[in-house]
Amino acid sequence: MSVIQQIQEKYAKLMAIIIALALIIFVVMLAFENGGSLFRGGNSTSVGKVNGKSIEQAEFANMVEQQKNYMIQQGYPQSEALTQQAVSNAWNMEVNRILLETEMKKLGMQIGKKELGDILYGANPPADLRQRFSDPETGVYNAQAAKQAIDNMLKTADAKSKEQFNLYLNSLENMRLEEKYTSLLNNSINFPRWLIEKQNEDNSLMARVSFVKEFYSNVADTAVKVTDKEIEEYVAKHKSEFKQEESRSIAYVAFSALPTGEDSAAALKSIVDLKPEFDTTSDAGSFVLRNGSSLEYSDSYFPKSQLTMANMQMGLSFKDTILSLAKNAVYGPYMDGNSYVLAKMLDSKVLPDSVKCRHILISTNEQQGGFADSTAKRKIDSIEAAIKGGASWAALAASYNPDGTRTTAGEMTFSSTQIQAEGFAPEFGQFILFDGKPGESKVVKTSFGYHYINIMSFIKPEQHYKIAYFARPIEASQETDNNANNLANKFAADSRDAKSFDASAEKLKAEGINKLIATDIPPTGSQIVGLGVSRNFVKEIYAADKGDVLAPERVGDNWVVAMVTDVQKEGTMPAAKARYMVEPLLLKHKKAEVIAKKIGTITTLEAAAAALGGRNIETADSLRFAGARPASLSSETRVIGAAFNMQNKGKVVPQALEGAEGVYVLRVDDISATANTDSNVAEQRKAQYQQAKMRGSYPPLALREAATIKNNLSKVY
Repeated sequence: MSVIQQIQEKYAKLMAIIIALALIIFVVMLAFENGGSLFRGGNSTSVGKVNGKSIEQAEFANMVEQQKNYMIQQGYPQSEALTQQAVSNAWNMEVNRILLETEMKKLGMQIGKKELGDILYGANPPADLRQRFSDPETGVYNAQAAKQAIDNMLKTADAKSKEQFNLYLNSLENMRLEEKYTSLLNNSINFPRWLIEKQNEDNSLMARVSFVKEFYSNVADTAVKVTDKEIEEYVAKHKSEFKQEESRSIAYVAFSALPTGEDSAAALKSIVDLKPEFDTTSDAGSFVLRNGSSLEYSDSYFPKSQLTMANMQMGLSFKDTILSLAKNAVYGPYMDGNSYVLAKMLDSKVLPDSVKCRHILISTNEQQGGFADSTAKRKIDSIEAAIKGGASWAALAASYNPDGTRTTAGEMTFSSTQIQAEGFAPEFGQFILFDGKPGESKVVKTSFGYHYINIMSFIKPEQHYKIAYFARPIEASQETDNNANNLANKFAADSRDAKSFDASAEKLKAEGINKLIATDIPPTGSQIVGLGVSRNFVKEIYAADKGDVLAPERVGDNWVVAMVTDVQKEGTMPAAKARYMVEPLLLKHKKAEVIAKKIGTITTLEAAAAALGGRNIETADSLRFAGARPASLSSETRVIGAAFNMQNKGKVVPQALEGAEGVYVLRVDDISATANTDSNVAEQRKAQYQQAKMRGSYPPLALREAATIKNNLSKVY
C-alpha cells in the first residue's frame, strides 16, 4: 500500500499533464471533424465577404433562386449548368451591388421613385418593355400602356411574380447606379490642350537613323542559363503580374457510357413497333403522351419557316418530304439529332402570318373594377350597336378598355404563333385566326370579359401545317452504363497512386483510351473542359490532396477516374508555373548582355558591325514617332524612343539598346519637324476623351481589383 501511495505522490503531476493533453487532443479532433465549428461558435452562415461586409447564406440562397427562376422564364432548360450560372450571376451582382453601394453612399447618390419611374416609362425604357409596348408599325413606345400593365400586374399577380418583378427592378436600379457612377468618372476625364499640343509636336517630328542589329536567335540558348533563383527573384519583383486564383489540375481517364449500336437498334425497334398504331390512330395527341415521346405534342398550325422552332428538332433535310405528305400520312422513322422520329401530317391550311385587329373590352373582373356578367353583356351589345352606327373605335377604346390598347384605338397585331400560344384567350384566337375574315366583327366572350372584335387585315397569308411528332431518343441501356462503370472501377482499383495511375493508363492506349488533363479548375466551377458539367466532381477534386486518385464519377456521358496533379493556392504564382512566362524574358536579357559584351565600347557603327562579324549597317528614313514604321523597327519602342531624343541628334547612342527581337547600335543622323495638317486640337481632345471613356466603361472591375473579396461559395454550392 505504501508503494502505491509513493507512486501516486511521485507521479501525480505527470499523470495530470498526460490526462490534460489527452483531453486537448480529443477536443481538437472533434473540432476538425466538425469543420472547426467548436472554435468558431457554430457553422458560418456567410458565403463570402466584400471589404468586410458579409453576404449571408440565407439571403444569397434567395438571390440564386430568383436568378434560376428568371433564367427559366427566359427559356433556359433546368440543369446543373443553369444552377451554377445562377450562383455565378447572383454572386457577381451582389459583389457589384455592395461595391457600388459603398461608393454611392460616400457620394450621396441614390435612385428615387421619380427616377425609377423615368427608367421604366421615360425616353429610354428597358429593351424588354420597349419591345412589348411599342407600336409594331411606328415603333413608338407606349409608356402609358406599360405603366397600366405593370400596375395591373402588381394588383393581381401572386407573390412569386411580384418577387420576380422586384428582382427586375433591383437589377434596373443597379444598372442605373452603374451608369451614374460611370458618367461621374467619365466627366472627370480631361485631356488638357497642352498635352494634345505636345503630342502634335512629337508627331510632327521625322527622323533618319542608321543602325546595326544582332538578333537574339544568333545566340544559342545553351550559351546562357536561367536559374530557378532568378525566376523567383523576377516574380518577387513583379508580383502584380503573376497573380493566380485558387485552382486544381487533374489527369483523368474517361470510360464512355454513350449508347452502343445495340442501344440504337433497341430504340429503332421500339419506334418501328409503334408505327402501325401511330399510322391508324385518330388521336395523335393521346398517342404521343401515352407512349412517352421525347417531343411534346402541339395542336397548333405553324408556317414552314417556324416548324424547326416549334418542334425543336426537325431536320431541314426531312422538312420538305414531311410537308408534302398527304393528310394523316406518316413519314419515318428518321434520325433527327440523337432520336428516331415519326412525323404525321394531321392537317394543313392557309393562315395569315399575322393578324391586325381591334377590340373594345368590357371586363368581367369585378375585383379590378369590371362588371357583372349580365351588365357587361348589355354594355358590349350597346357598344356593338354604337360602332355600327358610326361611333369612334378610338373614343370607345379609351373609355372602356382596361388594357394597354386604350391608347391605341383598341388596335393590336398578333402573329399566328402568338394567337395559338398557351395563355392567349382561345375564343379570341379562334375568331381572328380561323373563323373570321378581314372586315368582319363579332362579340366574343373570354375569361377577361366581353370583346367586340374587328378583324382589320390578314398579313402575308401562307400555308400552315399541323404535324404530330413521336420521338424516341437513343439512350444508353443500364447494361451499357454498368459496363463503363465496371471498367472505371477496375482502373481505379489498379491506380492507387500517380505511378500506378500512369502505368494503368498506358495499358489502355491500345484500346483507344488515353489519359487526358484538365487544368485551372476553380473552386466554384462545375464545367470540366472536354467532359461536361458536374459540380459534385469538382467538389471531390477539392476534397482530395495532390496525388490522390478519386473514385469513379459520372460526368456527362462518361465514368471518369481522376488524379489530382496540381494544387494552386490563391496568391502569387510559384516559380515553376511562372517559368514559361519569365524564362523567355530573362533569356533575352542574358543574350543581350552577351551581345553587348561582344560589341564592347561603342564608338562608331562600323566598329560595332565589325565586332559582330561584319553585320550590315541598315538605315531607316522618314521615321515617324507615331504611325507606320519599317518592318525592321515595328516592335522596337526603345529604339524609336532613342531615335527621337534630341540629345542624340547627329550622334551614335553610346549604349547598346536591348530591343524586342535583338540588340541595336543606333546612330541618329537627323531629326526634323514637318507641318502637321491634322492638328485640330478640339477634335483631338474629343477623340481622346471618347477612347478613354471606352477604356473606363466598367468601373466595377476597378473596384473589384481594389477590394478585399473572400469567396466561400465552394463550401455551400
